[in-house]
Amino acid sequence: MIGKLKGIIDSYGEESIILDVGGVGYLIHCSARTLQELPAMGEPATLAIETHVREDQIRLFGFCTDAEREWFRLLQTVQGVGAKVALSVLGTLKPADLATAIAMRDKAMVARAPGVGPKVAERIVTELKDKAPAYAAVDPAVVRLSGALDEKRAPQPVIDAISALVNLGYGEPQAAAAVAAAARNAGEGGDVRQLIRLGLKELAK
Repeated sequence: MIGKLKGIIDSYGEESIILDVGGVGYLIHCSARTLQELPAMGEPATLAIETHVREDQIRLFGFCTDAEREWFRLLQTVQGVGAKVALSVLGTLKPADLATAIAMRDKAMVARAPGVGPKVAERIVTELKDKAPAYAAVDPAVVRLSGALDEKRAPQPVIDAISALVNLGYGEPQAAAAVAAAARNAGEGGDVRQLIRLGLKELAK
């Protein structure tokens, strides 16, 4: 199995590159984001590689970082997500943004990727929700609040404050994160008005 390749970029395709490694040209499939981050033809490049071996073909997928490769593997554990969809998601969202979207159950953000419909986005955020927080730069308290909201267990003032911020035009994940921070600052006795005011301060940072 090939885990890493270091060579010179020979040419670019729409969704792939040819990497010249010691005179051998490897066809490597990449996400749109990876293609944008790679240097020009004739320049050296190093890629983390995921190898898919089938009876009739061997396909190489290349990534700028090991973290991106791990996400590529992780995404394909979700029913209905193959290599093409996984590359599309990673081409649209940075690994940290994807982790945050899953941790916050932000289906709309995941569905921005071409070829990812609402049902697949729902499966991604549901099936990977226990794995994402480890990768995400998200306050665990916010993840807990997000889960409480899903199960309608959050205190009523918190739910009302989030609803008010959403009505002002903020996305629900952003509103939930702001109100979670506001609730920490306000303490248990925070009322709706106070949570909204503190939440708007958080969003303005």
